[in-house]
Amino acid sequence: MDHVASTQRLGGHIVADALVAQGITHAFAVPGESYLDVLDGLYAVRDKIETITCRFEAGVAHMAEACGKLTGRPAAAFVTRGPGACHAAIGVHVAMQDSTPMLLFVGQIPFEETDRESFQEVDYRRMFQPLAKWVTQIDAAERIPELVAHAVDVATSGRPGPVVIALSEEMQRRMATATDIGRADVARPHPDPAALTRMVTMLAQAKRPLAILGGNWSETARAQVRDWLIAHDLPVTVGFRRQSLFPGVSENYVGDMGVGADPALVAKARQSDLILAFGTRIGEPVSQGYTLFDQAGATPIVHVYPDAAEIGRVYRPALGIATDLDAFAASLGTLPKVTPAWSAWTRELRAIRLAGHAVPAYASKLNVAAALRELEGLLTGDAIMTCDAGNFATWPPRFMHLKDGQRFIGPTNGAMGYAVPAAIGAAIAYPGRQVVGFVGDGGFMMTGQELATAFLHGVAPVILVFNNGMYGTIRMYQERAFPGRVSATKLINPDFVRYIEAFGGHGELVTATEDFAPAFARAVASGKPAVIELRTDPEQITTRQTITQLQAAGKR
Repeated sequence: MDHVASTQRLGGHIVADALVAQGITHAFAVPGESYLDVLDGLYAVRDKIETITCRFEAGVAHMAEACGKLTGRPAAAFVTRGPGACHAAIGVHVAMQDSTPMLLFVGQIPFEETDRESFQEVDYRRMFQPLAKWVTQIDAAERIPELVAHAVDVATSGRPGPVVIALSEEMQRRMATATDIGRADVARPHPDPAALTRMVTMLAQAKRPLAILGGNWSETARAQVRDWLIAHDLPVTVGFRRQSLFPGVSENYVGDMGVGADPALVAKARQSDLILAFGTRIGEPVSQGYTLFDQAGATPIVHVYPDAAEIGRVYRPALGIATDLDAFAASLGTLPKVTPAWSAWTRELRAIRLAGHAVPAYASKLNVAAALRELEGLLTGDAIMTCDAGNFATWPPRFMHLKDGQRFIGPTNGAMGYAVPAAIGAAIAYPGRQVVGFVGDGGFMMTGQELATAFLHGVAPVILVFNNGMYGTIRMYQERAFPGRVSATKLINPDFVRYIEAFGGHGELVTATEDFAPAFARAVASGKPAVIELRTDPEQITTRQTITQLQAAGKR
């Protein structure tokens, strides 16, 4: 039936109508008998919400998270009870640590069977409490609009995050009268003008300032922050997997502060006399394992963040500003300009970035750095890149510079198996844009089957599989701690080209640097979901070290 404001409906249909009322446009799902009535409700609103059928619940959650990260509005993920919810939990953890708005709906047992250890029974409030921003269960169909609307508000306000909503089975089948509730028009909290004035004063006194960008900003806000930072000739770094926040091609971009950060940049960051931490929590990757700054505030930090509870949580700032990030970005244009006294410092840090960005003469037949530099020139101006977890993931941030309109997303919690479903979710959310996924052989074998979802829904991401036949990150740590004693890190892989061809897609194998660009061009031209296997040298374990070098250092 058509979406209506208030009428008697099945609970499952009220859920679907509540999502329509909140402006949700995508629902990712692995179907389950525990929410059949919601599936029927989604069928009734199929002209308003696209339901995407996935192959594994982790893929469901990763696709929904990627949509939320890219659009700033939550997508809906639907999984069945028990095993389905457990499989999806990894995506909830990604959304929490990445501050991404997301809704996870879990079909639940009939609430009248609670505490009998019924088939697939789980108490989701207890299960998801440490992983999600809020967890609830709907047992009364009349309350669906209220609770779904509140879930969206929670997911998108302050520091965004995931909300988990369990849907009891019999509630979905009951007829109820409920009034749909639309989106709330809430004024965003603006920064204190006195705090902004103080920030300008602190900047005017600085000689070696450094900006660190993190968090989620709208497209307009990213542009406003970019313009203010460039106008002040400030050196700009981005947090772990936040390359989208500032154009790497800018002369003010000096690198990323995350896993695999340039040691020379980290050393310079320690010399800074003012840190402008805009939108970042200054978490473990950004702070280099909580070693970058003195916790008591020896290095002055201006910490701008939407959640006041995060300001000063680890590092005591000289100035904390609790504000909506987009409102803060808009306020920057009203501030008096400071004449830079640090331009030489900015040029010095940019020179470090360019030196690290230069392609080394690796011994490998396939120079991954050179291939990625070629890829930089082959991408469209609005390309979206998704990145998995693993040692291979340090190569794109080091050797690629993003342009303004491009996006780069990855899991800041280090979840393997993210990139393929995230690429599919991105392609579904933005069907006209080029999407490229970066994934290791280990991560690909966790969720690579989600390529079936790409075929089902008519999108064609290009997936680059970095194959070195091992769990590279763990092997790296293993060689550092126990050199030469390889344990549980070797992998055997399928023929990745034949794998994608079995679906009807396009496959390429690249073993030499000069073969990459033609292979990528053929993959894009095919118009099909594509996999390009990059047969990388296992000896070159990181962008800066070989296994032999790690073993030698570990035996000293």
